[in-house]
Amino acid sequence: MDLSDFERDNTGSCRLSSPVPEVCRAEDCCLGIDEAGRGPVLGPMVYGICFCPLSRLGDLEALKVADSKTLSEAERERLFGKLEQARDFVGWALDILSPNLISTSMQRRAKYNLNSLSHDTAMALVQLALDQGVRVTQVFVDTVGPADKYQQKLKERFPEVEVTVRPKADSLFPVVSAASICAKVARDHAVKRWKFLEDLKDLKMDYGSGYPNDPKTKEWLSQCLDPVFGFPQFVRFSWSTAQLILDGRAVPVRWEDSEEGAGGSPAAGRGSGTPSLLSYFARTQAATERQSHRFFHERGLETVADL
Repeated sequence: MDLSDFERDNTGSCRLSSPVPEVCRAEDCCLGIDEAGRGPVLGPMVYGICFCPLSRLGDLEALKVADSKTLSEAERERLFGKLEQARDFVGWALDILSPNLISTSMQRRAKYNLNSLSHDTAMALVQLALDQGVRVTQVFVDTVGPADKYQQKLKERFPEVEVTVRPKADSLFPVVSAASICAKVARDHAVKRWKFLEDLKDLKMDYGSGYPNDPKTKEWLSQCLDPVFGFPQFVRFSWSTAQLILDGRAVPVRWEDSEEGAGGSPAAGRGSGTPSLLSYFARTQAATERQSHRFFHERGLETVADL
């Protein structure tokens, strides 16, 4: 699996896909959706789809695909290899969402939680398959949130498609199991080959499972924290585990009001001759164009003139 595009820039998202088998454009197909890495505080989340003709479901089952969580890494790699060898009737596509993208999306001013991000990513992959000419007539999904609401949402978006949303769909429907394997293999590769842009000095990469309740993961988060700039981009800083460590160990930031109080006195805590922190971000008439530091670009931060 070639993740070179994501390795070059692991701050956003990356889409990978296999060639579409011609039979999938000629015959009715089923499509499965699953994800890998939804819960961890470390690393990307990967959404995957897999599709094949209804007439070849028996051949897909014969590959012995199963829920990726029940398989070892070696077994997942072996089964992904089998899916690649079955390109004459099996296709797949993946969206890799970086920790940075996940956290900045969740911390928008307008509410946008992980469920919404997951739903939008899954629907975008279904639309990709349709746009590529795949004759999708059935979709099977491992639920995110209440199954009935998610199913209704998908039916409204794709009214011509029969949609089935079930808990544990990755262990019930082989086409979802196949999607699960593709997503998990991609996440495994992305985590193993992660390129840290930050200087972590001699910090060991022994961070445990990556899940928030793992003591080893918590300890690693504490060790990799920079008191000013926070965590490396491998960390989902919007997770409560990371937020608690930031609150307790990072340098506090105080955003003062740039406006004077109603009585004309300067904002509390600031002398009359001291400019507000916000004044340093205001545009001046003589301002020249210059590129923002990548720290601000990757987090979607922009200079504003007015609040």
